[in-house]
Amino acid sequence: MTEPLVPRMREFGETIFAEMSALATATGSINLGQGFPDEDGPKAMLDVAVEAIRSGGNQYPPGPGVPELREAVAEQRLERYGLSYDPMSEVYVTVGATEGIAASVLALAGPGDEVIVFEPYYDSYAAVIALAGAVRRPVMLRPVEGRFTFDPDELRAAVGPRTRAVLVNSPHNPAGTVFTRGELEAIAAVCRDHDLVAITDEVYEYLTFDGTEHIPLATLDGMRERTVSVSSAGKTFSATGWKTGWITAPARYVRAVQTVKQFLTYAVSAPYQRAAAYALANETAWVGELRASLQAKRDRLVAGLEAAGFTAYRPQGTYFVQADIRPLGFSDGLELARALPAKLGVVAIPTQVFYDHADAGAHFVRFAFCKKDEVIDEAVERLRRLA
Repeated sequence: MTEPLVPRMREFGETIFAEMSALATATGSINLGQGFPDEDGPKAMLDVAVEAIRSGGNQYPPGPGVPELREAVAEQRLERYGLSYDPMSEVYVTVGATEGIAASVLALAGPGDEVIVFEPYYDSYAAVIALAGAVRRPVMLRPVEGRFTFDPDELRAAVGPRTRAVLVNSPHNPAGTVFTRGELEAIAAVCRDHDLVAITDEVYEYLTFDGTEHIPLATLDGMRERTVSVSSAGKTFSATGWKTGWITAPARYVRAVQTVKQFLTYAVSAPYQRAAAYALANETAWVGELRASLQAKRDRLVAGLEAAGFTAYRPQGTYFVQADIRPLGFSDGLELARALPAKLGVVAIPTQVFYDHADAGAHFVRFAFCKKDEVIDEAVERLRRLA
């Protein structure tokens, strides 16, 4: 029989997250691979979700999202970044940021179009570009003075006559980089000069460290009108299982994304939308505490990895540390990541699976620090046995 999977998706198998989490379960390992917190978000937010369920808010909500969440998102963008969006025509709720990105790519890039991505990139980006029949054009992020960045000349060289969009993730998973204003200006200049749309993944927008500022690309000159911004409640409020996200964009882009999204999942869980709206309006102090806690956990994990012999890159944001395995005598992160659960009872993610040019990332593995302190300490203790 012929292969049932369509050709454009045959390069994709089981996600690395499913593979490594299954290994964690099978071996009873500490899972520093998948980026989900050990603890839930603010109790008041959880109580709002419970009350929404108990009070009967369990049927289909409006397809674009419940009004209170769309209004809360618009208020957040205005108060935090000075970006004004009409909640009824320029804010749209999605099943997490993953669907928001997927629907945006499917709506805005078609067969033969090219989408620029910064590698390493979150694995869903490659898959949704393939689903659209489009072609990805990677621009490399390389370590420079302790952080990952790109060469603006390489970005400009990636643009061709079929380039349609640039997919920008900042704060960046898995590299931990928060793009500077100068880096964002370089991206914005390319978008303006070549009439490109920007799709921005900003799910870690609150989770930056050491006073690092997250600057939305849409705030730069000429970019609000050509940017689809994507974010969610999952990382901000430690509720990754709720899958409640949103896009903000000019109305014509929202209409385009809605045209696709309504046939993927018509609506998003009503109780979680109402709880996310509450959290955006009321839980800024909790988010500040989370950010401080994560910064301390980052420092704890970085110090432990360095003591174990890794070269660790201190992230400016997100949940993740990139670790170079070469000082320990290893060169293949995928091979090491698959061996670690049985060998030491620790799970990490091999970064090379997030590259088109896998050799460039073969010596990196990604560790998550959104875990309890005692979990991080035990994982580090086990990793010391690699030396």
